[in-house]
Amino acid sequence: MITALTNLRLISDGSITTGKAVLIEGAKIIGVINDTQIPQDAIRINLNNNFLAPGLIDLQIYGAGKPLFFGGDPSPEALAQMERTLLAEGCTGFFATIATNTDDIIERGIDAIVNYWDNRVGNLLGLHLEGPYLNPKRCGAHPPALIKKATLAQVKNWIERGKGLIKMITLAPELQDAEVLTYLNQQGVVLSSGHSNATYAEGKAFLNKPVQAVTHLYNAMPPMHHREPGYIPAVFEERPYTSIVADGVHVDYTMIRLAKRELGDKLFLITDSVSESNKGTYQHQFKIDRYVMPDGTLSGSCLTMLKAVQNCVEHVGIDLAEAVNMATLYPAQLIKSATKGKVEKGFDADLVVFNDAFEFVNLIFKGVTKTT
Repeated sequence: MITALTNLRLISDGSITTGKAVLIEGAKIIGVINDTQIPQDAIRINLNNNFLAPGLIDLQIYGAGKPLFFGGDPSPEALAQMERTLLAEGCTGFFATIATNTDDIIERGIDAIVNYWDNRVGNLLGLHLEGPYLNPKRCGAHPPALIKKATLAQVKNWIERGKGLIKMITLAPELQDAEVLTYLNQQGVVLSSGHSNATYAEGKAFLNKPVQAVTHLYNAMPPMHHREPGYIPAVFEERPYTSIVADGVHVDYTMIRLAKRELGDKLFLITDSVSESNKGTYQHQFKIDRYVMPDGTLSGSCLTMLKAVQNCVEHVGIDLAEAVNMATLYPAQLIKSATKGKVEKGFDADLVVFNDAFEFVNLIFKGVTKTT
């Protein structure tokens, strides 16, 4: 049976169009047509002139709802909660993220996703390890005592233990042996530079060779200086895929505007979002518009992906269609997902509906529409 989504403003691949209908069969989009050409036997769903966009993709999120996934007891139950909560926010794809922690907690987190994988709803796309292979000089909220240099033996053990589900690792490339970076690249893991103290020259040497991405631009990296340019100009020149936290707290909106100008279609959005926790290494406390550690150190955000899109439009001056690309198409391209990030024939029928006030209205996931 074909479902036709009608009376919508379609956002896809940097454009907003009207007068279209999206045809869905099973879990796939089978066509985007003029709304005057809808097959007579199609089930019509009226979206009331709201925006229809690809499902949002968040490649760095630590918790949604409670409990915090990588807290004192990483569990399949926490992953299930993340899936449910994020679907209700229009996020149809995400990497559950584990920050620097003890080997035991990291391995329990890896085991949790492996054990949960066959029972998942499906918006969980894999695991992102942020650490522990960082630079302690740029630790941020990561405990310096738990940061260490990678060994090939441990990296191989974790990759094999993860059964292909460790999709992304944030590390400080300037401190790692070439054999570690080469191995991870060969395994298809997205290598992202983060919590790095790299110099301009070091960044020029490893960005895109083989480090494909940069984690939360500006945060936990050396600032620019007119006599010592540092790492950020290397990022701007090499233009790897680069994530940013668009909450106005982790990064001022003026600096997001600068990053967009320099990085164009390589800048993408993450939430870097956490949830409150009173146990384990990361005891996040919510303070007005952010999460902090007990000592006041800024930790994760309280963003949703849709709010990040809204902030880019309203505070940075990015066109809506392009802001949606930053939350859909560009992260999909980084992780080499050929069927996500656009509303086109052959793409996954994972779609979000929202209104002019950037309020979540509706969700289509795996072709199934939740009507309101």
